[in-house]
Amino acid sequence: MADVAINTTSRSAKAGSRARPVSGVRKFFQKKSTVAFFMALPLILLIAILVVYPALYSIHLATLNKSMQRYVGFGNFTFLFTRETFWMVVRQSCLFAITAVIFKAIIGFVAAHFVHNVPANKQRKWRGMLLVPWVVPPAMSTLTWLWLFDPSYSAFNWILAHFSIGPIPWTGDTGWARFAVILVNIWAGAPFFLILYLAALKSVPEQLYEAAAIDGCNWWQRVWFITLPMMRNIIAITALFSLIVTFANFDIVRILTAGGPLDSTHLFATWAFKLGIESSDIPLGASVSLFMFPILAIAAIFILRDINQRGNEAS
Repeated sequence: MADVAINTTSRSAKAGSRARPVSGVRKFFQKKSTVAFFMALPLILLIAILVVYPALYSIHLATLNKSMQRYVGFGNFTFLFTRETFWMVVRQSCLFAITAVIFKAIIGFVAAHFVHNVPANKQRKWRGMLLVPWVVPPAMSTLTWLWLFDPSYSAFNWILAHFSIGPIPWTGDTGWARFAVILVNIWAGAPFFLILYLAALKSVPEQLYEAAAIDGCNWWQRVWFITLPMMRNIIAITALFSLIVTFANFDIVRILTAGGPLDSTHLFATWAFKLGIESSDIPLGASVSLFMFPILAIAAIFILRDINQRGNEAS
């Protein structure tokens, strides 16, 4: 009986120890969200060092005078508002980004449909060829385009001469220079839309197309009522990401036109470089670069709000 009592007591003690509540600190570190946070912490710190700190430092620089020795508050911003070149850069940046993103989306959508309808054993080859413009470093590809647009030995003008057209001042005229810059950006960025749209197309159930075909829908109706609604979120996210990258584009404009002629092709990034580095007015250049944030923030708010509303409606 004594042995039974001892065993009963030991089992009770073990059960009590098992039932003992886990401490708050231990429970905190056992959460999946906590583990995920600590695994992502190195990346968070890297982003903070490479993105957050430069952004805060640029805000600080924008409040200083040219010699960076005196605080001027919003003086640099009010000075920019009085310059016609600044408003021309704003218009040019919006024109460049919106036009390029629209055409990249259209070309990527059409090319994604083409590759999607190619036999499976040939899709890898087509994907590889169509992704080349996006894979090649922008500086290298833009140099090639610069030679194609060169007024002295332009390959385009040589071809047009056979049709008694030209020569065209591709980088010497305001209209043609803007066209050239947008064209190169579309050529380099369309494959990004292609690969994402192709992935989205492969996720659309084939049963929807089969049911629509049975109901007598033509190709355009299937695209309008099935493909576009199913791809609407990925189209919005891709457009937002491309808008941010295109708005801050630097290398294409810098190599192709250097902002000319007469500053008519400058974007925020290239004009900020010209003011801050070439003209040795770093605070003014920082002020120009900061103007990208409110414009892109407004675009992001509208696009993400639309995606969130559709998600709520779907749920």
